[in-house]
Amino acid sequence: MALMLPVASLALALAFSFPAKTVSAAGFDPDPLAGQFRNPPLSARPHTWWHWMNGNVTKEGITADLEAMRAVGIGGAQMFTVDQGIPAGPAGYMGPLWRELTALAVKEAHRLGIELCIHNCAGWSSSGGPWIQPADAMQVLGWSTQVVNGGSVSVDLAPIKAPQVVANVDFARDIAVFAIPGEPALSTTNSFLGRTGVIRQDVLMPNLENTPGVAKGQIINLTDKFQNGHLSAELPAGTWTILRLGHVPTGKDNHPAPPEGDGLEVDKLSRAALQKHWNGMMAKVLADVGVLAGPTLNNSLIDSYEVGSQNWTPNFRQDFRRLRGYDPLPYMPALAGITVESGPVTERFLWDYRRTIADLFAQNYFGYFGELCHQKGMLFSTEPYGNGG
Repeated sequence: MALMLPVASLALALAFSFPAKTVSAAGFDPDPLAGQFRNPPLSARPHTWWHWMNGNVTKEGITADLEAMRAVGIGGAQMFTVDQGIPAGPAGYMGPLWRELTALAVKEAHRLGIELCIHNCAGWSSSGGPWIQPADAMQVLGWSTQVVNGGSVSVDLAPIKAPQVVANVDFARDIAVFAIPGEPALSTTNSFLGRTGVIRQDVLMPNLENTPGVAKGQIINLTDKFQNGHLSAELPAGTWTILRLGHVPTGKDNHPAPPEGDGLEVDKLSRAALQKHWNGMMAKVLADVGVLAGPTLNNSLIDSYEVGSQNWTPNFRQDFRRLRGYDPLPYMPALAGITVESGPVTERFLWDYRRTIADLFAQNYFGYFGELCHQKGMLFSTEPYGNGG
């Protein structure tokens, strides 16, 4: 059996196994590897986090911090503006002084040969700010139901309500209105919320019991009969459940951010929304630092993902068609807990639904943010866990 040494012991053993080499009288190092350990290249130097806390930043402090990093061999820093509950300083996030000091930090880092990375918003989670409007925030499905008798129906429908939001935001949009025969039971268990992408649920097991459901052909789309909260329609005789399906913001914000940097989290499934987020912060910083974006400010970070899931975006139906090859609309009552066709058919649709969320998350959030960084000659870094992907 070979003798196994811990790494530290092995390194120590090797150090005593070979004679030490020194710089020759001619001034060059006969052992380039040893020389690189004594003076590592920038690519091998460690980076550190650099927290600007509650706007307590000065020009003198920036220079002192960066010179201290250089003195101890640190090759780069990741810049965060965070709220840690201390009195606010003069450099409020994204204000004129903050932007001036950020540009100065990049210039000083360039002078000292230090690389900088900047977090894409205030806080360390995740991507948002006061420039994100409710329509461009993370969205989650909501619904309301009402039982009516067939014939001429004229009724005001109850507002939609999502099964889970972090904070209520005064914004809601309708998607569709359906008439479903009878009074089918709605499932809203945690398993259901995981299967519809409302929450993250690991080791998700589908329910493949052959549960009978409502035939797709029996569901009537009444969306064109619905306006300003009121439904006017003719229905066949019998009992019908009216399902009003829509979406609302999850209400999650970026954190821990000082008040001036706090806002709604951006819609992770929308390239258009992410572009607005980029324009709200990163584009301005890059304009301020000019030609140093790329060589010195060479990275942007999406750090710790702690903002929960979402299961809708305004273009979801079109994206689902493109990615999955069929129209999700006839199956969408399943997203409110109604079995469509059968248990296995509903589960297959919900798989396709979650797969689409994951694809859009990868393409329109992490993927597109990376594209925007690369267009500026920058790297993109992320800590991509705990999300709807």
